[in-house]
Amino acid sequence: MATDNGGGSGANVGQGGGGGGNCESELSDSLKTFGAVLKALREEARLTQEQLASLVGYSAAYVAKIEQGRRFPPRELLDRSEQALGAVAARVLGAAAKSLTRKAGLASWFLQWAGIEEAAISLYAYEGRVVPGLLQPEPYIRALFDRYLPPLTEEQSEQQVAARLARQQLLIDRPNTTFSFVIEQALLERRMGGAAVTKALLDRLIAVGQHRNVELQVMPLLQEEHSGFEGEMYLAETADHRWVGYVEGHGTSMLISDPKSVSHVLQRYGKMRSQALSHQATVSLLEEMRGAL
Repeated sequence: MATDNGGGSGANVGQGGGGGGNCESELSDSLKTFGAVLKALREEARLTQEQLASLVGYSAAYVAKIEQGRRFPPRELLDRSEQALGAVAARVLGAAAKSLTRKAGLASWFLQWAGIEEAAISLYAYEGRVVPGLLQPEPYIRALFDRYLPPLTEEQSEQQVAARLARQQLLIDRPNTTFSFVIEQALLERRMGGAAVTKALLDRLIAVGQHRNVELQVMPLLQEEHSGFEGEMYLAETADHRWVGYVEGHGTSMLISDPKSVSHVLQRYGKMRSQALSHQATVSLLEEMRGAL
């Protein structure tokens, strides 16, 4: 199964963002077990995936991924399961979910974030390391994985590339989701992978920037006022208007759900949006850089 365990930027790769092989293996087995339980309860209730999805407020594709053990079940799914499947089934699901909570380590943060990301009504991202994963063209993705240490096998690399490209379907499948990206200009000037890769990157950014629900902003190289000095940040607004944050780096990752902590991240992100170039100025800069290559 292809898994893109580099939640936001796609910088982290492998068995689970640094969670450790045994922990990740146990968590993966538990997710599959939970998924099998959900599937059995759904079939017992004589519901299709589409019907259950409608009752719990998620897409059929998302329900399918949970049943396959590819997504961490969100809290809201458990909360809504009683009305959809009955009280007894809800208690069974709740018991199965407790084992996931006990086993949840670093590896699980990305799985939870991936689920939040897919159902979010707003997604914000700031990056100073690499271009956010949702914006990376295939040549740029391959350039990153070619440079990953310890080196990946050809099969591992292909799995990661396929998974990252699949995640980018979010930009197409979620036309009512608001996407905001703040990217450091240095990432574009660096020319990661060479001129050809940079051309592909600029072309991708210009194309994505044409979407009505996407706002791209470049943080200039020279900017005396910069509120992103604490590092990258990812934010998502859920359907019930709660905000969740996510950070990662050097094989580790963390989900931020405490309202006060998330508020601090939102304040920093809001300040950075006022410090970065506007969307229109960013597109002009991208086109200028593309023409100079």
